[in-house]
Amino acid sequence: MRTPSDAPSRRRAPRAPAKPARDPAPSARPAETSAGAPRPDFATPDERVRVWVGDCRERLADLPEVRNSQVDLVFADPPFNWNRAYDKWDDALPEREYLDFTYAWLSLCVRALRPGGALWVNIPDDWAAEIVCFLKGRLAERPPAPLTMQNWCVWHYRFGQNTTSRFINSKVHALYFTKDAASNDVGGRTWNADKVLEPSDRASTYNDPRTLSKRDGMPAGLRVPMDVWYGRHWGRIQGNNKERRPQHDNQLPEVYLARVVLATSNPGDLVLDPFLGSGTTGVIAHALGRRFIGSEFSKENAQRAFARILEGPIRAPDAPGEPNPIFPKRAAGPRRATGARSVAVAKR
Repeated sequence: MRTPSDAPSRRRAPRAPAKPARDPAPSARPAETSAGAPRPDFATPDERVRVWVGDCRERLADLPEVRNSQVDLVFADPPFNWNRAYDKWDDALPEREYLDFTYAWLSLCVRALRPGGALWVNIPDDWAAEIVCFLKGRLAERPPAPLTMQNWCVWHYRFGQNTTSRFINSKVHALYFTKDAASNDVGGRTWNADKVLEPSDRASTYNDPRTLSKRDGMPAGLRVPMDVWYGRHWGRIQGNNKERRPQHDNQLPEVYLARVVLATSNPGDLVLDPFLGSGTTGVIAHALGRRFIGSEFSKENAQRAFARILEGPIRAPDAPGEPNPIFPKRAAGPRRATGARSVAVAKR
């Protein structure tokens, strides 16, 4: 998500361009690379990290990697249209205008993906249904290529905004789609389960010996994470959290992006974030040896995010997963009888 400033300038967000990209005025045109693509506003010397300032629908559309569908992973955390006081963006668009904006940037991201590439969208209840229906091709307006939903995950956090008129909201949706390939096989989909394993509750809490002789191909005592994400370091980034960056009120935790990047991309892959915000996607992608391209509507935010990418993450993004059981660890001992035998014992 983009960030607020202390003295916001309430500008209207630009409408979706009629063409894939709109040429800026000659006096404002950025320098171009030898390949004709606009030069990034911020980049590392080896250009493994590149960031552009401006509307993602315009700045990213001219990139060869986007035009030629060479992106391996897209992670998008767009404005939620919650009337946040961003320094440049109008976050209170009429519903139809916001949906047109949403479908436009989603289409750009789908075009950018290679066949089998992964698309993740971090979005609240307000817009999750519309985005899912669009990406599944169930609306009059459809994405430029078919996709398959792999998971509808939920990021659960504590300390949601207090209310007494309904249940307190304590989650955001993490939608995981992949771009379909021409054939009926996996289509090059990247899925690295072994990179994101965590101790299972059966092993960490219930002392269940069956976890020592698993038949699913996973190491003893470990499992693929469930689709509701929570635990230590998974809370909202606020207060005195070590990850917190100034002037950001909707920053995602590093462990969230680490799970996404590790599971659905490989070292050397190209990761795209159209809404750079505080830079968490770039931080984790760069630290894990991925190439990264991104855009940010605010130059000030982009500059701060790029500096953070160079600084690196607070914690090692490839650290082993931690157990996150709800119940305390059970004492080791003989297992209790279950089923019919337990009923018989109870009647004695």
